[in-house]
This record gives sequence, structure tokens and C-alpha cells, in this order.
Amino acid sequence: MTAAAQFNWPNEVTTDTSATNAHTRAHTRAHTIGSIQVDGGVLECAAWGAAPDDSLALVLLHEGLGCVALWRDFPSLLAQNTGCSVFAYSRFGYGQSDACALPRPLDYMTREATDVLSQVLDAAGIKRCVLVGHSDGATISAIYAGSVIDHRVRGVVLIAPHFFTEPFAQEAIRQAKVQFDTADLKPRLAKYHKDAEVAFRGWNNAWLDPAFEADWDVSDVIDYIRVPVLAIQGDQDQYGSHAQLDVLEQRLYSPLDIRMIDNCKHSPHIEHSELSCRHITEFVDRLIRIENEH
Repeated sequence: MTAAAQFNWPNEVTTDTSATNAHTRAHTRAHTIGSIQVDGGVLECAAWGAAPDDSLALVLLHEGLGCVALWRDFPSLLAQNTGCSVFAYSRFGYGQSDACALPRPLDYMTREATDVLSQVLDAAGIKRCVLVGHSDGATISAIYAGSVIDHRVRGVVLIAPHFFTEPFAQEAIRQAKVQFDTADLKPRLAKYHKDAEVAFRGWNNAWLDPAFEADWDVSDVIDYIRVPVLAIQGDQDQYGSHAQLDVLEQRLYSPLDIRMIDNCKHSPHIEHSELSCRHITEFVDRLIRIENEH
């Protein structure tokens, strides 16, 4: 296994003196873009805020067609409102990261969690963190929290998570294939991914594989999560119903907060960024307060 090459965090930090939450809202306006090397290749990454040292950091895991750039302004918003440093990276095959082999294995999200994420945290110098995942990234975050013993992870934010397939969501994924093959989805993705074909086919082909549609279910990882969880979902999510949150309520042992957002589809952090940030900030504030009391 190749040793992870460390990420160089920015140093210049300013303090928001208008902060009203329980901890200091120290943040930087700097947005540092770089890369890390883990076993398997080089990953694009970016940071908002100074090196977290022993402080809590937020680690962002993107959706199945996402990358660092497609988080848009949300990382900066999180850094400014939570006072935490924020780290985001693009998985293999996405953004400007190294390519991945196709087809992706049908357990690709489990492999991302168990084989890669720990190396990413090492390379980012993360000592305490909250995983903030969206869609595929939420599933990877949940799998990691439920499968890997890593005391650096103090909480998990799941934005539009999925633990099993649903027929209406599969139809939305089929429609995405039509948009990619015949409409403008491919050139739109090409603005953010150096190989849009790899980014799209790796995700879409796996989800539409008959074996994946019939058998994919990772709900059992929920039984083993032992950190607080915040789940955020839009009430009009085209890729997952409330059943994805119901299984969290039924199986999660640790504390769970659920926030449904009205008039919202699959990307609450983009469609309702201020409200999503507020929910995450309240969750992070509570985690920090609890840790400070012990």
C-alpha cells in the first residue's frame, strides 16, 4: 500500500467577531485546491479554513455524479457558519482525480468506504471529524461509520442517503441515461469532470445492473453506527423516498436527527443551502458542546 501524501492546508485565518454560537467561528476566506496521493493514485481535493489540528473538521463526500467543484459555495458556507475547517475530495473517476477502471464493481460504495476513506483522512491530517455525505457520498459515510472502527469520526451527516434500491428511483436513473446519451447532460458534466464518460458510466451502469437493482441493500451497516447522525432529505427527492430515513429510525442505535426540507428534490445543500447549513451547524454545535462537557 502506498503511503498517503499529506495535503497542504492554508494558514491564514480570520475570526468572525459577530459569531453567536457556542464556539469561536474562526474561519478563513482562503480556498485551497490541491491533491493527495493514496493507494491507487492521485485525488483532487480542496480545503476551506486552516489546518484543523485537533479541532473538529468537516469532510465532504460527493454524490454519484459529483466532485469537489459541484459542492459549489456550500463548503465556504459551512466553514463560515460552523467555525470548522472543511475538506472535500473527488473520488477516483470524478472531477480532476485519476480515472478508475470500468465497470465499477457493484459493491463500489462499500469499497470506497473500507478501502479508500481512511487513507483520505490520513492524508488530510484529520484527527476529529464529521463526515458530510450526499447521495452516494452519504451511503459511503454510513458504511464507513458502521464498518470501520475509527474514533476520529465523531458524527455523520447524511444528505439524501440511500441504503437500498427503489423502483421509482431506478426509473429516474434510467432517465438520466437518456439525458446523457441524447441530450445535454454529457457536456454539462464535462465542465467538471476530465472524463465525463467514466464519471457517468461508472455510476449509471452499476445502478442499472440487474443484480444491483435486485440485491443491493446495505441497511445492515446502520446497526453498527455508534456516533450521532443527522439525516437531511428533500420532500420531493427523485432518487429516494422517506423509506430511506425510516430504516435509519428503525435500526440506528445512536442519536438521530431527521430534517425534511419542503419543496426540495435530491440536493438540499444546493436547493436550500442556507437551511441545510443551519441544520448542520446546529448538529455540529451540539457535538462540540457535548465533547467540551466531557
